Amino acid sequence: LGATMDVKLLTHFVNSKAPFMMEVATRTDADKKGGHLARSKATAGLLLRESAQCPEEDEKAFQDVSKYTFFNTNNLWVDLVALKSIFEKHGGSIPLPVMKNSKTVDPRDKKSTPVLQLETAMGAAISCFEGATAVVIPRERFAPVKTTNDLLALRSDAYQVTKDFRITLAPERNGVPPNIKLDGRYKFVDAMEQLIPEGAPSLVGCKSLAVEGEVAFAKGVVFKGDVVVKNAGDGLKTLAAGTYGAEDGEKAVVEL
Repeated sequence: LGATMDVKLLTHFVNSKAPFMMEVATRTDADKKGGHLARSKATAGLLLRESAQCPEEDEKAFQDVSKYTFFNTNNLWVDLVALKSIFEKHGGSIPLPVMKNSKTVDPRDKKSTPVLQLETAMGAAISCFEGATAVVIPRERFAPVKTTNDLLALRSDAYQVTKDFRITLAPERNGVPPNIKLDGRYKFVDAMEQLIPEGAPSLVGCKSLAVEGEVAFAKGVVFKGDVVVKNAGDGLKTLAAGTYGAEDGEKAVVEL
């Protein structure tokens, strides 16, 4: 979400004469698991490296946002003449690297039959076009919704809808989204809805929020700074309305 046709970017792409251009944004802690931009040691050309391609022993370095600074927003610009040439060279396809992901037949049941999901990423095409380039764009052109962590942030006041119906971070966020980490039980949307029966809490002043255990937020919950909400017991517990944490304070741990 967040991307719209931008004539200035189109003009830049045309003037660059590049066959392929990827819009990238500066990585934050909220993006550390997403694919990042890198250079091929063999060709010095740009390539996209996804988490599924990362060896387990290199995971910490992969998630180091100071080492790998930019990530793929999946806003891609392609010269159709160059694309046709690639198709003709490779029999009607693009030779994208195939990634292997371990899954289960029923994603809600980790004990169900294990399977391997083979997939390709369209952003990986950047390595297939000689002379491909990238352009750094402001966060306003990127509002990711890949997980319920992202969705909770998007539903909160950390984001806003502009007059021309674009979804952008609130100005107070200074281009950085809140880093949300929900308990695994909230992986799916219907479960996340049980966490916020009265709507999303205020996150405009929140740097990070972690939720552990079975919790529900009452209407009027406001998070500021770094906050952890814990329910170590059995059964659902509700976090009452109020402000938790402080923008300039230490991490607040709220135990229910």
